[in-house]
Amino acid sequence: MAAHAAVPARRQSRGQSRRDFSTHGWGLPVTLGIAYGLYAPVIARRGEALSWGQFWLGLFSAVVLAVSVYGLRRYGRTLRREVRAVAWGALTGIAIGFLFSLSDHSVFSSSMLGLIVGAATFAAAFYLFYTHEDAAGRPAPY
Repeated sequence: MAAHAAVPARRQSRGQSRRDFSTHGWGLPVTLGIAYGLYAPVIARRGEALSWGQFWLGLFSAVVLAVSVYGLRRYGRTLRREVRAVAWGALTGIAIGFLFSLSDHSVFSSSMLGLIVGAATFAAAFYLFYTHEDAAGRPAPY
């Protein structure tokens, strides 16, 4: 038997639970938000110099997408698989439709592309959620 060094336990006050901060949950949302936020003003400026309005467009769209992806990844597991798949489809369809609308396409074509991408994302997400849950109906931990 090997001897182990004694490690003192951390003391916590009553009623407090220590929660470690982890960047694991923010890695993908921030990366997607940065990429989206950099791409949106590039489309909107059409070869001209960057203006403050385009800067704020990129910053705002990056924050909205990052927070939305984080929220769906963090709290989406509480939703039923159908609603969760609809949420991912809606988020993806809205994001792609918005980017397409920045390139001076019509509202109809932007909406149709958003609907097509959203429907494809819904189908893929629903298939993933349906095939990756256990016998009790709980989603897989990813």
